[in-house]
Amino acid sequence: MKIVAFGASTSSTSINQTLAAYVARLFKDADVTVLSIRDFEVPMFSEDMEKEVGKAEGAQAFLDAIEPADLVIVSYAEHNGTYTAAYKNLFDWSTRIQRTVFQEKPVIYLATSPGANGARNVLQSAVNSAPHFGANVVASLSVPSFSENFDLKKNTVINQEIGAQLDSVVASAVKALAGDNVS
Repeated sequence: MKIVAFGASTSSTSINQTLAAYVARLFKDADVTVLSIRDFEVPMFSEDMEKEVGKAEGAQAFLDAIEPADLVIVSYAEHNGTYTAAYKNLFDWSTRIQRTVFQEKPVIYLATSPGANGARNVLQSAVNSAPHFGANVVASLSVPSFSENFDLKKNTVINQEIGAQLDSVVASAVKALAGDNVS
């Protein structure tokens, strides 16, 4: 199974990048690719800019990186209750090339934050809009108070309840993938 995972943040210390990579590695015998959205540079989207540059190369590269995946894992950072500007900009460019950005693939949507809300607002928004962008959400989970529940030095979950929830997310995805006969 091929998994593509990324955090929807450009921070070099992104806790969402950490969470996405961690969950991807919970899958046994999977070929995991962890993307950084910083690697997919695009100008600020506008119709005028689109007329000037046409198809943004960074957006096409992002779509190409998702294409071989059997499963996509995204962990959403939340800025002021919504997507980060960098992710939304890359996503907007990508939809102009291919509206079904997630290419009808199974996806796991995650979100985390330093606070008790766990970026639930952006996660709910992503789940609600998923069908419009070719994302078959097989599981989703918000992880609150990341630093209290995850040991960055050991790269592991320290809260047993959250660990069990993440295991359940993985089990749900495995079950869904088995139903799709993904190899």
